[in-house]
Amino acid sequence: MTFRSHMDIALEEARNAAARGEVPVGACVIAPDGTVIARAGNRTRELSDPTAHAEVLAIRAACAALGSERLTGHDLYVTLEPCPMCAATISFARIARLYYGAGDPKSGGVAQGARVFSHPQCHHKPEVYDGIAAPEAEALLTRFFAEKRT
Repeated sequence: MTFRSHMDIALEEARNAAARGEVPVGACVIAPDGTVIARAGNRTRELSDPTAHAEVLAIRAACAALGSERLTGHDLYVTLEPCPMCAATISFARIARLYYGAGDPKSGGVAQGARVFSHPQCHHKPEVYDGIAAPEAEALLTRFFAEKRT
Protein backbone atom coordinates (compact mmCIF):
# COMPACT_ATOMS: atom_id res chain seq x y z
CA MET A 1 0.00 0.00 0.00
CA THR A 2 1.26 3.47 -0.91
CA PHE A 3 1.28 6.25 1.68
CA ARG A 4 -1.57 8.72 1.29
CA SER A 5 -1.93 11.72 3.54
CA HIS A 6 -5.37 12.33 5.03
CA MET A 7 -4.43 15.77 6.33
CA ASP A 8 -6.93 17.33 3.91
CA ILE A 9 -9.73 15.82 6.02
CA ALA A 10 -8.22 17.17 9.24
CA LEU A 11 -7.85 20.61 7.64
CA GLU A 12 -11.50 20.55 6.57
CA GLU A 13 -12.50 19.75 10.15
CA ALA A 14 -10.28 22.61 11.37
CA ARG A 15 -12.00 25.03 8.97
CA ASN A 16 -15.40 23.80 10.21
CA ALA A 17 -14.28 24.36 13.82
CA ALA A 18 -13.24 27.94 13.00
CA ALA A 19 -16.63 28.56 11.39
CA ARG A 20 -18.23 27.51 14.70
CA GLY A 21 -16.00 29.93 16.63
CA GLU A 22 -13.75 27.15 17.94
CA VAL A 23 -9.96 27.13 17.76
CA PRO A 24 -9.36 25.65 14.28
CA VAL A 25 -7.97 22.21 15.01
CA GLY A 26 -9.18 19.13 13.15
CA ALA A 27 -8.40 15.44 13.33
CA CYS A 28 -9.28 12.13 11.72
CA VAL A 29 -8.66 8.47 12.54
CA ILE A 30 -7.70 6.21 9.65
CA ALA A 31 -7.97 2.40 9.65
CA PRO A 32 -5.07 0.23 8.49
CA ASP A 33 -6.85 -0.22 5.10
CA GLY A 34 -7.06 3.57 4.61
CA THR A 35 -10.73 3.93 5.57
CA VAL A 36 -11.72 7.05 7.48
CA ILE A 37 -13.16 5.76 10.77
CA ALA A 38 -13.84 9.10 12.47
CA ARG A 39 -13.26 12.81 12.06
CA ALA A 40 -13.78 15.80 14.33
CA GLY A 41 -12.92 19.40 15.01
CA ASN A 42 -12.57 21.21 18.31
CA ARG A 43 -15.87 21.64 20.20
CA THR A 44 -14.73 22.84 23.62
CA ARG A 45 -16.89 25.97 23.59
CA GLU A 46 -19.91 24.36 21.96
CA LEU A 47 -19.97 21.46 24.43
CA SER A 48 -18.65 23.45 27.43
CA ASP A 49 -16.11 20.66 27.75
CA PRO A 50 -12.38 21.36 28.12
CA THR A 51 -11.63 17.80 26.92
CA ALA A 52 -13.51 18.22 23.62
CA HIS A 53 -10.32 18.61 21.58
CA ALA A 54 -10.42 17.36 17.98
CA GLU A 55 -8.12 14.41 18.75
CA VAL A 56 -10.12 13.23 21.76
CA LEU A 57 -13.44 13.52 19.90
CA ALA A 58 -12.11 11.63 16.87
CA ILE A 59 -10.60 8.89 19.05
CA ARG A 60 -13.83 8.56 21.06
CA ALA A 61 -15.88 8.26 17.87
CA ALA A 62 -13.48 5.71 16.36
CA CYS A 63 -13.49 3.59 19.51
CA ALA A 64 -17.30 3.70 19.62
CA ALA A 65 -17.53 2.74 15.93
CA LEU A 66 -15.18 -0.21 16.44
CA GLY A 67 -16.45 -1.21 19.87
CA SER A 68 -12.96 -1.14 21.35
CA GLU A 69 -10.90 1.16 23.56
CA ARG A 70 -7.82 0.36 21.45
CA LEU A 71 -7.08 1.56 17.94
CA THR A 72 -4.09 -0.66 17.27
CA GLY A 73 -2.79 -0.18 13.74
CA HIS A 74 -4.75 3.02 13.18
CA ASP A 75 -3.37 6.43 12.22
CA LEU A 76 -4.33 9.83 13.57
CA TYR A 77 -4.00 13.01 11.52
CA VAL A 78 -4.30 16.30 13.38
CA THR A 79 -3.61 19.85 12.24
CA LEU A 80 -1.80 20.94 15.41
CA GLU A 81 0.73 19.24 17.65
CA PRO A 82 -1.31 17.46 20.34
CA CYS A 83 -1.36 18.90 23.85
CA PRO A 84 -0.30 16.67 26.77
CA MET A 85 -3.90 15.50 27.38
CA CYS A 86 -4.34 14.51 23.75
CA ALA A 87 -0.91 12.87 23.58
CA ALA A 88 -1.83 10.72 26.59
CA THR A 89 -5.13 9.81 24.93
CA ILE A 90 -3.26 8.84 21.76
CA SER A 91 -0.99 6.60 23.83
CA PHE A 92 -3.86 4.99 25.75
CA ALA A 93 -5.72 4.32 22.47
CA ARG A 94 -2.59 2.66 21.05
CA ILE A 95 -2.60 4.77 17.88
CA ALA A 96 0.11 3.39 15.58
CA ARG A 97 1.12 6.57 13.77
CA LEU A 98 0.54 10.25 14.55
CA TYR A 99 0.75 12.77 11.73
CA TYR A 100 0.44 16.43 12.67
CA GLY A 101 0.77 19.76 10.94
CA ALA A 102 1.77 22.83 12.93
CA GLY A 103 4.02 22.64 15.97
CA ASP A 104 2.68 24.19 19.18
CA PRO A 105 5.43 25.88 21.21
CA LYS A 106 2.90 27.14 23.77
CA SER A 107 0.83 24.02 24.50
CA GLY A 108 2.39 21.12 22.61
CA GLY A 109 2.88 17.81 24.33
CA VAL A 110 4.78 15.79 21.72
CA ALA A 111 7.87 17.59 20.41
CA GLN A 112 7.65 20.51 22.82
CA GLY A 113 6.52 21.05 26.37
CA ALA A 114 5.68 17.85 28.23
CA ARG A 115 6.95 15.47 25.49
CA VAL A 116 4.54 12.79 26.73
CA PHE A 117 5.84 10.00 24.50
CA SER A 118 9.39 10.34 25.85
CA HIS A 119 8.43 9.63 29.47
CA PRO A 120 9.15 6.16 30.89
CA GLN A 121 5.56 6.10 32.21
CA CYS A 122 4.23 6.27 28.65
CA HIS A 123 2.95 2.77 27.85
CA HIS A 124 2.74 3.19 24.08
CA LYS A 125 4.68 5.48 21.76
CA PRO A 126 3.29 5.97 18.25
CA GLU A 127 5.44 6.72 15.27
CA VAL A 128 5.35 10.52 14.93
CA TYR A 129 5.50 12.51 11.70
CA ASP A 130 5.31 16.29 11.98
CA GLY A 131 5.06 19.18 9.56
CA ILE A 132 2.38 17.60 7.34
CA ALA A 133 0.63 20.57 5.63
CA ALA A 134 2.07 22.78 8.37
CA PRO A 135 1.86 26.08 6.44
CA GLU A 136 -1.87 25.64 5.83
CA ALA A 137 -2.55 24.59 9.43
CA GLU A 138 -0.50 27.52 10.76
CA ALA A 139 -2.33 29.96 8.47
CA LEU A 140 -5.72 28.80 9.81
CA LEU A 141 -4.60 29.37 13.38
CA THR A 142 -2.92 32.70 12.67
CA ARG A 143 -5.98 34.03 10.84
CA PHE A 144 -8.35 32.81 13.58
CA PHE A 145 -6.44 34.50 16.41
CA ALA A 146 -5.80 37.68 14.39
CA GLU A 147 -9.57 38.03 13.88
CA LYS A 148 -10.15 37.50 17.61
CA ARG A 149 -7.79 40.38 18.42
CA THR A 150 -9.51 42.90 16.12
